[in-house]
Formats: sequence, C-alpha cells, structure tokens
Amino acid sequence: MKITTQYNSDYEYTSTTTEGQSVKIDMKDEGKTDMSPMQLVLSGLSGCVAVEVALMIQKRRKKLVDLRIEADGTRQETHPKYFTDIHMVFTLVSTDANKEELEKAIKLAIEGYCSVGSSLKANITYEGVIERP
Repeated sequence: MKITTQYNSDYEYTSTTTEGQSVKIDMKDEGKTDMSPMQLVLSGLSGCVAVEVALMIQKRRKKLVDLRIEADGTRQETHPKYFTDIHMVFTLVSTDANKEELEKAIKLAIEGYCSVGSSLKANITYEGVIERP
C-alpha cells in the first residue's frame, strides 16, 4: 500500500493513493475544512470496525438495518499527542440479531479482525529517507 502526501500550505495537505483516491488533511486551528491526521485515524478505526461488524452479522445470516459508531479519542496532553483511550458507542439495528450476537461481533471486530485497531497496538518500524528532485 502506498500513499503520496502533497503540500498545499503549511497546515493543509492532500494524500493520494496509487489508484487515485484522495483525502484532504487540515491541521489549522481555525477555519478548518477537512479532518486532521488524528481525526482520520479515528475515522479509519471506526470504518474498519464497522465493516467487520457488518460482515460478521451478515455471515450469521442476520439482517443489519443500521449501524452507527460514535468514537471519542482521548489524547496524551504532551507531545507526541497519541491516543491513550478510544471509546466507541455503537448504535446497531437488526431485525433478528439479539444483543449477545451484536456484542460478540463488536468484540471480535475490535480485538481480532480490524487491521486499523491492530496497527494502533503494533510495534511498527518507521523509516524516513530524503530524496531531492
């Protein structure tokens, strides 16, 4: 997987995949029009968990009518301001799945299937290399 992030201004960037999808990144304090990198991380986690929960419910041959996740991330106050806690509230509507089935799907998605969540817990190696045009 490869992403290219392009400078637009000191606090605004555009990240683009090799397939051409893009997202704008906005780190301004005021007049913000797009998500910050940490908001994108929280959105990525919520989206990943949502997909896994939906697929698990469907795999059990249950009907998913609606799914909404409200994610609230608490960050460390000093740099680097990484997430210390993430709290997710699920609103799930299914016509035939019981509460225990939904809770099990959520637990499995968060703890075992969501690659974003696993990446947040992983020991990742980072490297920075400078190339000059």
